[in-house]
Amino acid sequence: MTVTTSHEAPVAETPRSSGTRLVDRVFRMRELAILVVFLVMIAVTQAGNSEFLSEQGIKDLLLNATILVLVATGQSLVVITRNVDLSVGSTLGISAFAAGAYLHGGGNPVIAIVLAVLLGIGFGLLNGLLVSLGQVPALVVTLGTLYIIRGIDSIWVGSRQITAADLPGSFVDFGSGGLSAVPWLALIALAVLVATAYYLKHFGSGRELYALGSNPEAARLAGIPVRKRILTAYTFCGGLAGLAGAMYLARFGNVDSGTGSGYELTVVSAVVVGGVVFTGGSGSVYGAALGALLLTSINSVLPALGVSSVWVLAINGVLLLLAIAVDRVVAVRVASALKKKSAAARTAGAPAKTTAQKGDAGHA
Repeated sequence: MTVTTSHEAPVAETPRSSGTRLVDRVFRMRELAILVVFLVMIAVTQAGNSEFLSEQGIKDLLLNATILVLVATGQSLVVITRNVDLSVGSTLGISAFAAGAYLHGGGNPVIAIVLAVLLGIGFGLLNGLLVSLGQVPALVVTLGTLYIIRGIDSIWVGSRQITAADLPGSFVDFGSGGLSAVPWLALIALAVLVATAYYLKHFGSGRELYALGSNPEAARLAGIPVRKRILTAYTFCGGLAGLAGAMYLARFGNVDSGTGSGYELTVVSAVVVGGVVFTGGSGSVYGAALGALLLTSINSVLPALGVSSVWVLAINGVLLLLAIAVDRVVAVRVASALKKKSAAARTAGAPAKTTAQKGDAGHA
């Protein structure tokens, strides 16, 4: 009987560990591929336009990516749990105007940023409660809150507009300043990105988000507080959308009722292109940040090469379709590999059992 046990033990573990290693390897390659494409694109653009990588050019490149990186970081946590938040653009817009209205009345810039973050947390909490407790599909919930928040924003803002002239000079200077070619806003986004990645990798609650996205029912049976984790992901996503709204105000100094409109689609594209699987359970915030950097760089690269900006949306769409196709191929390959390993393990285990049984019969 001892022989039988020793042969059966590795059978249950091998497929799972091999599949996990395969998935991790594939998505590390995806992130590396995005980085290579980005560097090649920048090199080609620099060769065609020698002023592209000037100090101001690098600063503009980073500033353009900063806001999308922040929102994509929050969106990644939601998508990892097999959900989505389509209201991030509306949350960004109303948070930016709230901060601007407060500053226009002579408020403190730090309190304005905190106000924007708290407003974003409130909307994220609402989404999380509806999805986790109400058991309503995330697509339906966040599509509804997208229009609700946008409607509130339109009624509140009306035809008004916040401009740089209405804001404190120190706040506007902070939005465009930095250390040489590295903007302050980019450093804030980088700090948030690194902290989020560390949380996902080293904290149990962060790793549970991946387990939840991989198999919600298994996660529930394993004792993971599914509703609490979903609520946390949405609240965090809303808070980062609010912070992005304050940074948008500092960066552009111009906010109206249309701010952030349509931004949610760009965010989802950045997350998926960056390797965060839309069906949940795989991907990293670093990949999402690279996806955001790639998409925003295309907006700068095409004009620098003399190509019409009309092609930007088309290229973004092609990248999104390619990313979804790659995810599908990876999913099929991983499932096939796991099936083969499982079948091979069962085949290898069958003779071992037969031999053990014969030995027991001989002793008898």
